[in-house]
Amino acid sequence: MEGDTRATVLVVDDDRRIAESHAERLENYDTETAFDGTAALSAMDETVDVVLLDRRMPGLNGKEVLEQIREQEYDCQVAMLTGVEPELDIIDMGFDEYLKKPVSGDELRETVEALCQRSRYDARLQRYFSLSSKVAALKAEHDHEELARKETYVELREKLSRLRDEVDASLSQLSTRDSYAVAADTRSRS
Repeated sequence: MEGDTRATVLVVDDDRRIAESHAERLENYDTETAFDGTAALSAMDETVDVVLLDRRMPGLNGKEVLEQIREQEYDCQVAMLTGVEPELDIIDMGFDEYLKKPVSGDELRETVEALCQRSRYDARLQRYFSLSSKVAALKAEHDHEELARKETYVELREKLSRLRDEVDASLSQLSTRDSYAVAADTRSRS
């Protein structure tokens, strides 16, 4: 996203009604819709700033589409927007935000705005928010003690802690929404 041009958001969902509804809610952005993974990859180019991606779709699923987006090295932010409850498999997925359906119009717009803001952050800070989103998604759906027994979750928390130490000097540049996420994570560590 350059200068004062409007961000381009690609909304991907196999339910046409949901995809079109999300696109309509994002009236302040240039939006495109795709109704399956193949169409999503065909719509991808360097102009796409944010992808809202359903996980469960026929043909290429959201995880496969996400992997292709990252392999092609598109410079965009990706939010998984899905009815699938997060499990430990999300740790290895390269998304930037995880939203569980249903989402309100306000939550959708706030997420897209935060992702647009994050695109201006340096790579370490972007990685920090990606890892924070994974931790938050898992904590929202699973018992803390259960997660604490999972080696992959413990490793994720350790990576997040190391990265947090690296980016502390950059935190003054955060958007309001992301500042709240950091504060919530800080409180949960105590």
